[in-house]
Amino acid sequence: MSKTARPFRSLLYIPGSKKRALEKAQTLPADGIIFDLEDAVGVDEKDSARQQVADVLTNFDFGNRSLMVRVNGFETNWINDDLDIICAAAPAAILLPKVRWGADIVRLSEYLDANPNTAETRIWAMMESPLSVLNAQEIAASSPRLQGMVLGTNDLIKDLNARHTASRAPVHTSMEICLLAARAYGLICINGVYNAFRDGDGLRRMCQQDRDMGYDGKSLIHPSQIEIANEIFAPSKDDLELAKRQIAAFEQARSQGQGIAVLDGSIVEYLHIVAAKSLLAKAEAIVDLNSDGIT
Repeated sequence: MSKTARPFRSLLYIPGSKKRALEKAQTLPADGIIFDLEDAVGVDEKDSARQQVADVLTNFDFGNRSLMVRVNGFETNWINDDLDIICAAAPAAILLPKVRWGADIVRLSEYLDANPNTAETRIWAMMESPLSVLNAQEIAASSPRLQGMVLGTNDLIKDLNARHTASRAPVHTSMEICLLAARAYGLICINGVYNAFRDGDGLRRMCQQDRDMGYDGKSLIHPSQIEIANEIFAPSKDDLELAKRQIAAFEQARSQGQGIAVLDGSIVEYLHIVAAKSLLAKAEAIVDLNSDGIT
């Protein structure tokens, strides 16, 4: 894969207790997989699930997909066993649920620092409570290991005593605060799941809203949702054509000693060129990922 930015259009949750689902995940076209040891795994399955996920990380081939393991939170009795078993398999990333403040990320980072198998392991934070949203900036700045945030909108709506609505108005403020914090510190930001996994039209509308807000991708609960998320969060042909034309027009203007260009009646400044080049880099990264056997 090239050095262009890795895409995170689709992150699919796979229960760590479901062996067949873990095997099938090797062939799914998601940009990333979240191996879940938390909500999707029953109490009686915790021990077997963590060992199964560790075996998967060691022995399965997921190409260049982004892989992370959602462990149980610090408020549980399971996290120490989760980390002991999973970190022995040198995971690429740990997704920490129920993050409340930066100290939670620092605590996990210190554990990873002390383990020779996790020298390169990154951390992702689940933003799923009013406290985590209010502390979003502190969390975002907490550790150089932190790579991204994943919103847990179901838990957030529950804690707010709000209702699920098509517009998601009850969580707009939280979505914006987390995105602002992520962007301020150069982090990836992934929005929460869409529960009605058979409702493709609803998922499409939600992904379009997330994309327009600035989110990098969507967390998913079913393989049937991958295609829509990948499509919506990928640059369109029109987007790419416009980006190329903006770059060409700006370069021509600069060659003539001008600081701005005009394209189709609109001003093109350097900030537009930065965005255009980022869009082209994202498209290149998607092509690279697909060329590694993921479609």
